[in-house]
This record gives sequence, structure tokens and C-alpha cells, in this order.
Amino acid sequence: MANIVILGSGGFGLSLAIMAEHSGKHKVTVWSKFQSEIDEIRKHGEHIQKLPGVPVSESIALTSDISCIKGCDMLIFGIPSSFVRDVAKLAAPYVDQNMIVVNTGKGLEEGSLKTLSQVIGEEIHSDKLVVLYGPSHAEEVARCIPTTIVAASENKDAAEYVQTQLASSFMRIYLNDDVKGCEIGGALKNIIALCVGICDGMGYGDNTKAALMTRGIHEIARLGKAYGANVTTFSGLTGIGDLIVTCTSMHSRNRRAGILIGQGVSPQEAVERVGTVEGYFCCKAAYDLAKRLGVEMPITNQLNDVLFNGGDVREALTVLMNRPQIYEEI
Repeated sequence: MANIVILGSGGFGLSLAIMAEHSGKHKVTVWSKFQSEIDEIRKHGEHIQKLPGVPVSESIALTSDISCIKGCDMLIFGIPSSFVRDVAKLAAPYVDQNMIVVNTGKGLEEGSLKTLSQVIGEEIHSDKLVVLYGPSHAEEVARCIPTTIVAASENKDAAEYVQTQLASSFMRIYLNDDVKGCEIGGALKNIIALCVGICDGMGYGDNTKAALMTRGIHEIARLGKAYGANVTTFSGLTGIGDLIVTCTSMHSRNRRAGILIGQGVSPQEAVERVGTVEGYFCCKAAYDLAKRLGVEMPITNQLNDVLFNGGDVREALTVLMNRPQIYEEI
């Protein structure tokens, strides 16, 4: 039995807790900064906003005491990217060198432009850091719908431990050592999903969606390669796999926010309506990182203009369609 602590009682953090608890072999604790959120989950027996209809077992411990980390075997970050550094600082005093530290959040830190594993690594000095990424909507993970994801780490033993402890008949976990590639793919697919949602909201069809997804993964791979990632990673679960699920599902908050923007809602209001929209926060960071690395990212550039400079969505699509005609880059 592993002692697993999950930081974050939102949709994905809680879905991981439910998944781990279903295995029957783990002690699972979920931490939230907000006691009111814990009280609501216990009151209703579920998270009625994030995972309605999914029961949270009494055997899953819920707490707002961060010291619950002490002595655990696996510490999982299941929180939005913008809060990762602050929570890592809170957690650091309770982390020891024997713990496996896992990040599931997807994004880049604004300002520093660091990946989230780099952020966690700066606050928690561990050589057993793993990222857990792939096409995995919380709404489906929590309901034990068959899912495949990737545990990526420079520490093979740490990745194998995560694979062994969390794999089940409905959760298949592959290994990868390209942490940068997995993180860049996981972060930037949210940008493309926002764009797909915008085109859905504008009334465009499958042709447009396919074009954005296909050229989007190439754009992501270009940045990943310049960042030091293995370009083949973007053909896998944390690249095209995660892109497909985020661009095509209404579970995707990025796509839903994009639909609202395409219908004429301001980007800021769309984010307020939908909640955490990682692509909104990641877009500026990806735009800045591409400039720093000298990488051409036309889709990201146009979305950045729409989100932060008052750009018009139809004009953005016109700019993309009227770029110089070239050979397709594969």
C-alpha cells in the first residue's frame, strides 16, 4: 500500500484520488487550501461543481492541513498552473528525499516562462520528480473510463514507481524520459484548443478544426524542438493525443471558452464564465517564449492578439489564411 497525498481538490486532483482509492491498495489524502471546499465535498458526498454525480468515498481523507504531506510515499500536484509555485513553497518543508513528487498541471509560468516541473524543482529539491500527462479529462478518469497517459521523468525508477502504483485495468501508463517534450505538448495544446473553440463559436466546420489541430501540433513541435525536446514526443499521447481530446470535447474548458469568444464574448468574460482556462494564461507565456527562442508560431501569435490586444477573431483567421503559400512542413 502506498501513502498518496494529492494537493488540490478540484476536478483532476479529486479524480486521481478516486482512481487511486478504487484500486483498494492505497491510503489517499486530498489537501485543499480552502476548508469550505472540503466541507462542501463532505456535505454532498461529491464535488457538485467539478465532478457532479461522482461519489467521493469516506475512505479518502480530506484536509486543509498541509502537514499531511509528512511521510507520504507519493505527492501529487493537481492544481492550476498559476498556483503551483505558491503551493510548492507551502509543501517544501514537509517533503523528504524518499518521496516521489508528481505534477499533473499543464502550463508555463508567466514571467519566468518555466515549465511547471522546473517551478516545482526550484521550490522542492527532489531528484524524484515525475510529470503525469496525456489525454485524461477528470470527468472520465473519475468514472473509470479507459484512459492512457504518460509518466515522464529523468529518474527512471521514479517514473516506474508511478506507473506501478497508479496503473489499473482502466488506467494504462506509459513511460517517457522527455520531460520537456511532455510538458510543452501538455501546455500548448490548450492554446490550440482555444483556437478550435473560437472557430466552432464562429460557425466554422470540421475542415477548419482539422487544419488548426494539424498545423497546431507542428507549431507546438517547433517550439518544443527549440526548447530541447525530442520532436517525436509530439506524435504521442502528450502531444497529438492530448491535443485531440482537448480540441474535440466539451469537457475541455479551453474549447468552451473559445466557443464563447467566437460568439462575441470578450476573452476576459469567457474565462470568468468557464473558470480555469489554462490556454488563456499559457498563450502569453508561449508567445514570449517563442520570441525568445526565435520560433515562428503564427497561430499562437494571432490568439495572443485576440486575447490581449483586442484583436478581431475574423481578422485573425484571415491573416492565417493569407500567409504566403509554401510547401507543407512535415
